[in-house]
Amino acid sequence: MYEWIAKVTADRQACERWARRCGLLPRSVLAALCRMAALLLYSCAGSELRRKVQGNMKELLPERSAQQIRKAGFRYTENVIFALYEILLESHRLPGSEKWRFRTEGEAYLEEALRLGRGAIVYTPHAGNFFYYYWYLCRKYSCLTVATGGSPELRPLYLKFLDMGCPGLDYDNTPPLELLRKLRKHLQAGGVVFLLGDFWRPTFPPARFFGRMTRTPEGAATLSIEQGVPIIPFSGWRERGWVHRMRFEAPLYLSSSFTKATRTEATNVLNRFMERIIRERPEQWFYWFNAEERWEIEQGGGAGVHTEQERRKTHTA
Repeated sequence: MYEWIAKVTADRQACERWARRCGLLPRSVLAALCRMAALLLYSCAGSELRRKVQGNMKELLPERSAQQIRKAGFRYTENVIFALYEILLESHRLPGSEKWRFRTEGEAYLEEALRLGRGAIVYTPHAGNFFYYYWYLCRKYSCLTVATGGSPELRPLYLKFLDMGCPGLDYDNTPPLELLRKLRKHLQAGGVVFLLGDFWRPTFPPARFFGRMTRTPEGAATLSIEQGVPIIPFSGWRERGWVHRMRFEAPLYLSSSFTKATRTEATNVLNRFMERIIRERPEQWFYWFNAEERWEIEQGGGAGVHTEQERRKTHTA
């Protein structure tokens, strides 16, 4: 997937030319073309991608039938095509389109949390078009995110949004302590931090996700516990065509239930939120193409299950 994205994003000037040409076509025609491209990729050019995506969905969504998995796999490919088109060829048309493009619910939760004066963390997995959701937040709030700018495949996408006034800290090229310091400072100033919690690195602390051992970042839990920062669970998805739905949920105050010593359990609470979001709309999650890379084999050979203590923590956070 990354190699394919790299080919699409490599020639910036070509993307700009195509953006001008596509701007002449009605959006309904462009949507039809994106669906055709997704169908071709899924049916003809992407047999390996299809096997990986469906295989990972079967592993993590055992409650879904084979037909549901096939449908979700195609919708996943469709969302990736739409999102790449939106980012590369449509993003210059974002200003002024907020009223018809984005439908929000629960944003009052974020506004109320910010009135506490401790900033707020908007927490979500890589789903829908997360670039667009961050752009929306940057237009309304003092917002900061953490990106993997060291990836040559994704870097052109991040640079595009940086040019549009969406700042980000580069995880791959910023020392961890400096990263936390800048995030703390931004939150103390009453800002919003947009964190995508399903990043995976083999160097991250151990955690559970979909009941399996893996490694996920603990930054959100650390900031929330140490500074009392409210975490706003957030989900965004493509509702139809170019229209997106964004849902803000009631804040989590992890400092009331967890300490520094139990921040792994706090991270697992956040991971279970992301798991719920992914299960609700699996076609929207970006990482189906390589999800198998993040799981670790536990002693005893199983993926493991959530403990009863962890389940109780979910309801007290």
